Amino acid sequence: MDTMVCPMGGGATKLYSTLTQTLSSSSPLALPPSHLDPHPPVDTALDPAFCQKGSDPAELLRQCEEALRDRPPRFHRKFTHLSDGDSAPGSPIRVMQWNILAQALGEGLDSFVQCPLEALSWSRRKYLILEEILTYRPHILCLQEVDHYYDTFQPVLAGLGYSSNFCPKPWSPCLDVEGNNGPDGCALFFDQSRYEFLDSMNIRLSAMRIPTNQVAVVMMLRCRSTGRCLCVAVTHLKARSGWEWLRSAQGSDLLRHLQTLVQKHASGPTGAPASDIPLLICGDFNAIPTEEVYRRFTASPLGLDSAYKKLSQDGLTEPEYTTWKIRPTGECCTTLDYIWYSQDTLRVDAVLDMPSEGQIGPNRLPSFSYPSDHLSLVCDFSFKEE
Repeated sequence: MDTMVCPMGGGATKLYSTLTQTLSSSSPLALPPSHLDPHPPVDTALDPAFCQKGSDPAELLRQCEEALRDRPPRFHRKFTHLSDGDSAPGSPIRVMQWNILAQALGEGLDSFVQCPLEALSWSRRKYLILEEILTYRPHILCLQEVDHYYDTFQPVLAGLGYSSNFCPKPWSPCLDVEGNNGPDGCALFFDQSRYEFLDSMNIRLSAMRIPTNQVAVVMMLRCRSTGRCLCVAVTHLKARSGWEWLRSAQGSDLLRHLQTLVQKHASGPTGAPASDIPLLICGDFNAIPTEEVYRRFTASPLGLDSAYKKLSQDGLTEPEYTTWKIRPTGECCTTLDYIWYSQDTLRVDAVLDMPSEGQIGPNRLPSFSYPSDHLSLVCDFSFKEE
């Protein structure tokens, strides 16, 4: 299957005008696959081997490590393995959620006062981001703040057998930065050897029926080994304090769309219950766990739980932080990123732990060791017995 994308043109200006036309309609955007140039522009600073069909992930990881040989050691994170004993036979589903930090924002607008400019250069960061992805090799990869989709992530990951969909923000702040690479948005990648594509929606999230600047990508996939369907979503909700009500409305809008898509694909001639189709919802919610949007997801009739609570002693508490940065306004160490899953149909088998304060270091994130102000979340899931 070819990559499916929002239709777009060439340069940033053409791109932006196309996007604003495309995204000005009311949500959801059920965009048909648009077949771009089969040879999209490739980042010329990347080794061409990165973008070849059937590339070897171990070799690509070695190339990244070689390009980064002068940097401080990378974070060594361990998986915490959980065992409930009620999963169906079949291969695990490894999911990565990560706000990778848009290049234009990192260099232009985000003002990470303790981070050297050199650590924010794309020539360095692209290898750090790819190294993180290649280290954990997720089957499903959910990214936010992607502004190098066409020239880096799509071609490189397509070479590794991932298919993907990208939805840019209609008014991306990246476009205000001189020399930007186009708008940032959400991207969802999946391993085609493990999953078959069934359906996709690119959604411009609404609040009380008014379209907002935030988006989501939703895909319906079928697991090739078990034949079971899986609905996956990636989103990035409105940032900053004072916008809690908007995040809550956006979260409700996303849940509504998910319910609609799952019902559309509910199996069987008699319309078996939609609750049989598991959901995975990844995102930078820009919301701490006491916020209303978090409570909405917890209380949703879709039966969702947050996977990263499994790291805590009591199984009820989110990590202390998923983002840790220093801006001119001060230090921010908080939890904003989540992997939500259907607790009746999916089991959490393993969760990647968070690096310690000592590993992160006094200047916090991003840094020469780590390319984003948000930490990646990685979980292994399996289907529960039907």
